Amino acid sequence: MSRYRVSRYRVSLYCVTPDGRTLLNRHTRDNVPLLTDKIQLPNILSISRLVLAPLAFFLIEGLLWRAAALVILLAVLTDLLDGFLARRLQLESRWGGLLDHSSDAVFVAVVLTALASQHLVSWILPPLVLGAFLQYALDSNVIRGEALRASLLGRYNGIAYFVLAGWPVLQKGLNLHLLDDSWFFWASWGLIASTLLSMLDRLLALRDARRVDSL
Repeated sequence: MSRYRVSRYRVSLYCVTPDGRTLLNRHTRDNVPLLTDKIQLPNILSISRLVLAPLAFFLIEGLLWRAAALVILLAVLTDLLDGFLARRLQLESRWGGLLDHSSDAVFVAVVLTALASQHLVSWILPPLVLGAFLQYALDSNVIRGEALRASLLGRYNGIAYFVLAGWPVLQKGLNLHLLDDSWFFWASWGLIASTLLSMLDRLLALRDARRVDSL
């Protein structure tokens, strides 16, 4: 009888003979990639933000700011831990990097959409965040298995998205009111401008690269 044995890193095909002996196919063990290579703790933490995103949306829509603040803090914690654990456990991969950045983009876009419904940020910003990430992924040739390549402005924008998504929620959830709500709205327009600038920079860099390749 043929069966599969799953270990941490590989799947192994083995056979149980009528007399009870187990014949292990070592070639299969050493060379067949295991789907669970992708289901490591850092990736689970990244995926958790995709689950937290709709939860944060409905909490903000329901004006449950304290609960929404806890979700935001949990999302930030997972974002800090997934990369750290991937490096510490030597589990870094292109797939993990793509999953990390994708979950970040989806989470902040969903939260910003909820904030836009409360007139705290511009409606233009959430779809622009997703558009910038899509350009980022395509420009990095992730479809061909290449690693993501972030520009300096793109890195700063990514941090700013999280700050803008989290600050008003935390401020309302903790009853701090350090900034007036109008500040967040104008900050969203600043991020719209910097995001468009980052996208333009990528387009120009791609154009220049193609010119060099054609020479």
